Amino acid sequence: MTFTILKTAKRLAVTAALSASVLLVGCGAGDDEVLKVGVIAGPEADVMRVAVELAEKQHGIDVELVEFSDYISPNVALADGSIDVNAFQHRPYLESMVRDRGFELVAVGNTFVYPIAAYSKKLTDISELQDGAKIAIPNDPSNEGRALILLDQRGFIKLKDINNLEATPVDIVENPRNFEFIELDAAQLPRSLDDVDLAIINNTYAIPAGFTPTEHGLLVEDEDSPYVNIIVARDDNDDDPRVVALVSSYQSDVVEAKADELFKGSSVAGWN
Repeated sequence: MTFTILKTAKRLAVTAALSASVLLVGCGAGDDEVLKVGVIAGPEADVMRVAVELAEKQHGIDVELVEFSDYISPNVALADGSIDVNAFQHRPYLESMVRDRGFELVAVGNTFVYPIAAYSKKLTDISELQDGAKIAIPNDPSNEGRALILLDQRGFIKLKDINNLEATPVDIVENPRNFEFIELDAAQLPRSLDDVDLAIINNTYAIPAGFTPTEHGLLVEDEDSPYVNIIVARDDNDDDPRVVALVSSYQSDVVEAKADELFKGSSVAGWN
């Protein structure tokens, strides 16, 4: 599976930029500059720590992780310069934030696909789902559409356009089993499982709550998902040699192994 995100010109410049980063450190320029990287607290942050250690060791850059607990703040912090790069979102989410808020942010590299999945504390098999069931879904742009597309693909509902990555419940044209959709902040979804029949949860919040798609998912997104996560910078620092070095360190075997360990085999490297 191959995902292409880097601009062609930037891809051709990667080797030169990495060489420049070595020269930058060797000459002492920028030694006191810390690259601030925004991540969501939890397993994804732990994966990034491996990349940071590799970048510091191989490229001599100084990196600080800044942890967030929601999906909005990392892009706000990146746009206002509080951090230099972030790694938590997929391209459809980035595009919605750029469009809606006018952020001048760009993708600089792929990380992983973390399949979204449906979980339940009341059901042991999806065949047990009853008519009129309460289904909790994320309320943020694109992830809500991602959840609804999963239900459409499995035949539970029909959307006006299954290719609309930002679909919401108003785009459901057929709901023959009268499911009730409850829109919640993604971080609240694991806690909602006591009150709903099914919740569709991102791995960012499923893993810390003790759920994995491969073991507990009643419905699991296919591995050919378009929702590969990305590393994002501002358009005024996307060619910073330190950013290029971080991307190179992230897209490594050691990082892939760490993600496989933490996500229990449910992560798919998006750069291979």
